[in-house]
Amino acid sequence: MPAAPATDFRPVILGGDITAYSLVRTFHEGHGVRPLVVNMTDGGPIGMSTVCDHVYVPDLESEAVFVGALEQVGREHSAAGVPLLLVAAGDWYVRMIIENKDHLSQWFTIPYIDLPLLDDIVRKDRFHAHLADVDVPHPATVVVDMSQDLGEEDDLPFGFPVVMKPADSALHHYAKYPGKKKVFIHDSREDLDRALAAVRASNYDGNFLLQEFVPGDDTNMRVLTCYSDRDGKVRFGSVGHVLLEEHHPMAIGNPCVIITTEIDEVVEQAQRFLEKIGYVGFSNFDLKYDRRDGTYKFFEINVRLGRSNFYVTANGYNVSDWYVRDWVRHEKLEGLEIARGEHLFAFVPKAVIKKYVLDPVLRDKALALMKAGRASDPNVYAPDLTLKRRAYNLAYHVNQVRKFREHFVAR
Repeated sequence: MPAAPATDFRPVILGGDITAYSLVRTFHEGHGVRPLVVNMTDGGPIGMSTVCDHVYVPDLESEAVFVGALEQVGREHSAAGVPLLLVAAGDWYVRMIIENKDHLSQWFTIPYIDLPLLDDIVRKDRFHAHLADVDVPHPATVVVDMSQDLGEEDDLPFGFPVVMKPADSALHHYAKYPGKKKVFIHDSREDLDRALAAVRASNYDGNFLLQEFVPGDDTNMRVLTCYSDRDGKVRFGSVGHVLLEEHHPMAIGNPCVIITTEIDEVVEQAQRFLEKIGYVGFSNFDLKYDRRDGTYKFFEINVRLGRSNFYVTANGYNVSDWYVRDWVRHEKLEGLEIARGEHLFAFVPKAVIKKYVLDPVLRDKALALMKAGRASDPNVYAPDLTLKRRAYNLAYHVNQVRKFREHFVAR
């Protein structure tokens, strides 16, 4: 049940997808507050929610519209004397907040890093360099300058398959070219060259990364969520064992079935990296277990809570508490807390888990947790389950079945 309503802050959340709804639910459940959500769609999980207020802003992807909309929200709602905590559900929103932090800080508390650090670590090539500096495992990587051809004489230091991904995800979001994907996996040099040529002909002018493919299916993936306080000290870490990822080309790699687990060594590795660079706020890492050497390879960082962040809250560690304790109430945080316990997070139906989680032991564990009532779907929140919402959740599950049937590929 929701907590007694807090009166010392109000969250303002940017976004309209399942990530934003997870944040709405988390703040409402943990602090009894009614978040204000600003986004550029009037439907979806936010548009039909009864536990938040919604400001629909067309063309919010324009920086001028974005800044103007937040100025208006800030003036209207800060006049009530309640501090506004600004939280984003997507990479582009985070960047726009950070780029305009000095201006927006007139009205909002902003729990994000500054622009120079953002520009450094969101580039995956720079991120991997920092990992190497503190001896954190990561895949072998080649940085490709997209203004130059990767000639036939340029042999890769690893074989195929090869993973290909943009060094700058936020910039790649706006790229337009045939066959665009969030992440590519190429089985031959011919496929790789064809994809690189398509990107070069597009409006994307950042680098791309070519990475050694770490063998194993989705069940080898892990997700790590950390919180660093305003002094740059890591105060919390939670690891999830991914059983299944989304396979749609524009969502590939997003975890959709997770069991919380305990791997203290990866929390400690992330702590070395985060404290070295002076990071503040939430961070989200994708990792993969490499059975060849027994290490967990760090792939990338999100400078925000990830799409699957509700796996942390569902296990009993409400993520909004860290924002509130650190940025609103200015409590002194001490020590490093590592999440314990076992809980299932899933926003796909049981039928998808049964068919597409390939490891039978993990599949049975997931189904047993569901049967025992130790499972959560971020879309299913009792105070918000109107008939319209129930219909939406049913349609959402049906759509997940369709997407897996059309796009699932086992590796």
